[in-house]
Amino acid sequence: MVRQERALRTRRLILEAAASVFDEFGYEGATIGEVVSRAGVTRGAVYFHFASKRDLAQGVVEEQFSQDGVPERTCKLQEFVDTGMVVAHLMPRDPLLSAGARLSLGQDVFDDLGGGAIPGWIDRMEALLLTAGERGELLPHVVAADTAWLVIAAWTGVQIQSQKLSGRADLELRVSGLFQHLMPSIAVPGVLGSLRMGPDRGAQVVAEIAAARTPEDGGGEGGGDGGGGVPVGEQAGVGVG
Repeated sequence: MVRQERALRTRRLILEAAASVFDEFGYEGATIGEVVSRAGVTRGAVYFHFASKRDLAQGVVEEQFSQDGVPERTCKLQEFVDTGMVVAHLMPRDPLLSAGARLSLGQDVFDDLGGGAIPGWIDRMEALLLTAGERGELLPHVVAADTAWLVIAAWTGVQIQSQKLSGRADLELRVSGLFQHLMPSIAVPGVLGSLRMGPDRGAQVVAEIAAARTPEDGGGEGGGDGGGGVPVGEQAGVGVG
């Protein structure tokens, strides 16, 4: 058991180092040697966990889906918005998310990684929309699969634009604007009026998660149902992207 825990910690350390290298240099510019240097492990340790640079990149992309994240909500469309806003908050702060975005969008690696993180995020958002539809939160014309695809495409475009124009400094503001424009075409009026979509929403949810993970702080904000959630990233206080 001790050996297994040590191996998991080493794997995590390697992924974090690799994320910083991929985020800084891109896939082609990244080297195993630089990952070894930043992780402070041996080259053999890296190859024990990852057979190649491609496997290492795939590990970085997949890690963001491996942990708990956004709290479950009674209102699934609030959970839908929270997912996008938390990622917007964490993207400039969490190298795993940032590197996952670069690896997913880089032309030098896109085909090799099968779309990177994008298919996973589409699936996550579609699942939330399907549940929202079952609960009567969606307008009649909304098709969950189509809407999830379009929202992730729009979110990705906003992220790219924010990265190029402000180094992601305005990402939360821009993603908030995206949701405020899109949700009226998705949510029934009774739900739309209750949605919290402000630029500070991601930071609020991250603080809620952190408080829920600290016993003396008790639970978080009302509206969460506890347990589970959508994976988002380490800095949400849950161990991841």
